[in-house]
Amino acid sequence: MARGGSRDGGTDGGPGGAGMIDWDLAVGVAHRLAGDGPSVPREEARAVVAELREAAVASVAPVREFTGLHTPPEREAPVLVVDRRAWAQANTEAFAVLMEPLVEQMTSRVTPGPIARGIGSRITGLEVGGLLGFLAGKVLGQFDPFAAPDGRLLLVAPNIVQVERELDVDPHDFRLWVCLHEETHRVQFTAVPWLRDHLHAQVETLAGMVSPAGLDDLVARVAGGLRELGPGRSGGSLVDLLSTPEQRAVLDGVTGMMSLLEGHADVVMDGVGPAVVPSVALIRERFTQRRRSVGGLDRVLRRLLGFEAKLAQYRDGAGFVRGVVDRVGMEQFNAVWAEPAHLPTKAEIADPAAWVTRVLG
Repeated sequence: MARGGSRDGGTDGGPGGAGMIDWDLAVGVAHRLAGDGPSVPREEARAVVAELREAAVASVAPVREFTGLHTPPEREAPVLVVDRRAWAQANTEAFAVLMEPLVEQMTSRVTPGPIARGIGSRITGLEVGGLLGFLAGKVLGQFDPFAAPDGRLLLVAPNIVQVERELDVDPHDFRLWVCLHEETHRVQFTAVPWLRDHLHAQVETLAGMVSPAGLDDLVARVAGGLRELGPGRSGGSLVDLLSTPEQRAVLDGVTGMMSLLEGHADVVMDGVGPAVVPSVALIRERFTQRRRSVGGLDRVLRRLLGFEAKLAQYRDGAGFVRGVVDRVGMEQFNAVWAEPAHLPTKAEIADPAAWVTRVLG
């Protein structure tokens, strides 16, 4: 899959990486770790891709009718059905956009020499590749809001096939069910014009908070934190370990926003599901059980990478959306998309009535 036009090829990372991350190495490592996925005959694979594209189209109307959100024709984002390697490639491009403010902040203070840059870029490339390799075998779909011009929706075909087999559910129903969730994310970002810029602004704010002292004690903090993240321990994720109180305040705002987005998508897929997905109840039951049943090393990695918090975002965010909609209806709930000040705080996610009082009066 081709790189975005805003980035150069090669191992220097282009303008988004400033030579600090070997993006090509990251993609190669991710692919080797994740593998290709389940074995699917060529003709069946083509049929899966075609059906996912059809399901993505079929999900548009019911999602927009249920949510009341409508994307202007000029802001429609494309849908891409991809394999694991292409998903990893796409995410290096998204990472480059997200990390550019942090890279600029760091290199404005210390400019690494060519040897340090070369060695460092390969080390960070291996680290990013390891992260992407873990995720590439698990993500079913993703809306990338940072791809020009208006984002893109990625459906990871081998992962969808793998999970539908593991759950032993109707594959046609499952594919449409996944598309309902991902289409909700697509319409969130394409119908709400300020949302992408707001998210990127939060990243820039965090980058501005990086201090040399914070970088100096990074290794010690991670080493101590990893001991707390072992099996049976109650430590937090790397996000918890690497954030100052000021950064936590910004992260709390991001947590509120991401909980809203994920919970909203879950509410929509379950609200629309009964009308268009005959076996939606069985799918939801088995999928929820699958979320809860991971164990061993996988559970430790999920906690380390913040996946436990991610699962809480689905649950808590869905509770917030349902709590508000039950009180005031979907039309008034949509005030949440009017401006950044209307986004729920982390505290309001757990207290929908407080959000209703603050925003709707």
